[in-house]
Amino acid sequence: MAQRFRGKSTHKVDAKGRVSIPAAFRRVLEAGDPEWTTGLFPTLILVYGGKGRKFIEGYTVEAMADVDARIENMPLGSIDRRRAEHTFLTESFQVQVDLTGRLVLPQNIRDKFGISDEAVFAAAGTTFQIWQPEAHQEHSEKMDEWYDDAENVDPLVLLGAAAPVTASTGD
Repeated sequence: MAQRFRGKSTHKVDAKGRVSIPAAFRRVLEAGDPEWTTGLFPTLILVYGGKGRKFIEGYTVEAMADVDARIENMPLGSIDRRRAEHTFLTESFQVQVDLTGRLVLPQNIRDKFGISDEAVFAAAGTTFQIWQPEAHQEHSEKMDEWYDDAENVDPLVLLGAAAPVTASTGD
């Protein structure tokens, strides 16, 4: 099983759009980049497409390869394939982590999401999200509201009837 992004942190964004990627996220990016080796800098893909999305989504090279394969399996010329191509291919860009563990968010992307001097990095398992801090706070409050209707809700109920996955022992 591939490594997962976990956690949340807020980072400064400088005037040129440079922002540090959380160190733990960088390890997942390295593991998810088949061309990465010690001394090189991992590549990632940032997706900024999707109407109404309030965050930029970061993918490892391997996670995006899975998305690309899913798009390839969609019927040619279908509206869903066109939407997926537009979102994941047209409205995305490849970037490399720099020597200091940062990436650059272009001005037009920062403007689209209202990111100025800070950005929140929030894990989403196989991807991570980059939010404008107030937008992320609103999102977090909405998530908390889901628990308001029930007392003593254990988050494990969210897993519902999902089939358990057993770790491979390699045998």
